[in-house]
Amino acid sequence: MVAKLPYSQKLLDHFQHPHNVGEIENADGIGELTSDVCGDLTVVYISVKDDRIVDIKFKTFGCAAAIASSSILTDMALGKMLDEALRITDMDIVKAMDNGIPKEKIHCSVLAADALHQAITNYRSKDSKDREATFV
Repeated sequence: MVAKLPYSQKLLDHFQHPHNVGEIENADGIGELTSDVCGDLTVVYISVKDDRIVDIKFKTFGCAAAIASSSILTDMALGKMLDEALRITDMDIVKAMDNGIPKEKIHCSVLAADALHQAITNYRSKDSKDREATFV
């Protein structure tokens, strides 16, 4: 008898063939977080043009759920306006994985969403400083 994994096929696909893996050299925004729950690490890089995410990459050191969450997040955020991307939640990521993530791994989707939000905040803080500098 083969034990059924608690993961959806979509989660497994994103784990085995993750999308948008890597770094963006000279990224406009970077979000880096480590999970307090398990120690997984996710870094999200974004390039922004006209307030829209035009490129997004990630690096995750963690389990299948963490890698899949980051991969799915990048697909969800690419092409979105920043305010729209900020509204992506951990539960949106879970739904995008066909709800195929066990409850004890939900923190992985939180990590991915929070890393994106941090990257956007990082971009906006840099952009704000650039605008202030032009008025000095």
